[in-house]
Amino acid sequence: MEVSVSTGRYVLSPETGRLFIHTTRSGPGAMAGHDLTIEATRWRGLAVADLEDPAKCSVNVEVEVDSLEVREGTGGLKQLTDSDRAEIKRNICDKVLKSVRYPKIIFESRRFEGTPESFRCEGDLTITDVRRPVVLDCRVVDGWVQGTTTVKQSRWGIRPFSAFFGALRLDDDIQVRFDVGLTVRV
Repeated sequence: MEVSVSTGRYVLSPETGRLFIHTTRSGPGAMAGHDLTIEATRWRGLAVADLEDPAKCSVNVEVEVDSLEVREGTGGLKQLTDSDRAEIKRNICDKVLKSVRYPKIIFESRRFEGTPESFRCEGDLTITDVRRPVVLDCRVVDGWVQGTTTVKQSRWGIRPFSAFFGALRLDDDIQVRFDVGLTVRV
């Protein structure tokens, strides 16, 4: 699908793009675990694009925590099974992000700078009711807005998951990546 970026208001959702979280492992038992690719399957947002005045741009996104699905696990001593994926999801929702108490992850932009082809978006990310600033590095490729940021879990009071008495643990830094087409106007 050919996508072009132009000034306007746009709906963001899984129908217009994809949102991924990438984790890596560390510790003496790292070879037993997996580096994970997790996809948010239920999320929504609104983007305001103004190619003439970046100060008028904004983006707000809400992700439903219980929609996080393990898509891929690389490395490890064995391949991930469906049972492994379900257990990882339970750990993410119940132990790490406490989705019953904090069902949403929220991003709200504050500032944009750069060009229509390559820009930075500064904003606030709220996880488990803790709000911290983040910077998204973005670019437009074939009309798609692609962006990344690094989230250091401990800045949000999140203790990275560990197993085997800490011998296997997730790195504190996780990567968030998105690919969004500005296709559905409001």
